[in-house]
Amino acid sequence: MKVEVGDLAAVDQNGEKVSLADLNNGKILVADFIFTNCDTVCLPMTANMSKLQKKIAEAGLEEEVQLVSISVDPEHDTPDVLREYSSRYEFHDRNWSFLTGYSRDDIESFANVSFKTPAAKVEGSNQFVHGTSFYLVSENGVLLKQYEGVSNPPYEEIIEDIDRLE
Repeated sequence: MKVEVGDLAAVDQNGEKVSLADLNNGKILVADFIFTNCDTVCLPMTANMSKLQKKIAEAGLEEEVQLVSISVDPEHDTPDVLREYSSRYEFHDRNWSFLTGYSRDDIESFANVSFKTPAAKVEGSNQFVHGTSFYLVSENGVLLKQYEGVSNPPYEEIIEDIDRLE
């Protein structure tokens, strides 16, 4: 599954302009797609990403890894909304960014092309269809692998894969 991940110009939860290429620059990325109004998978995925961040730190890999949660609902998920959402979890923003600030068309096409996953609004609702995996991206922007993100993510396997890339 070696796919070149494209760049995405965005704004993070602190209102800082950032791009995926900046975050990926020399770092291994673990990315997921979320939205804050989600009433199903996003809350457990974000809690699992928080656990993964802790395990990455315990393994002494936090300098090498950047976690990225990419909103599929940029119209609603402003930096303030993302900051409030992220504050419900134990997390350090030095290596975990929540992204927004692009158009819905841009994020739908970015998810489809770069991550081979859907990102689409469910008609007549405030919900979105999106991938529920954690995606491993090498430091040179190649999508290498995806893991279960909602129930029982394989933390040890993810850490081992990061370690191998190191």
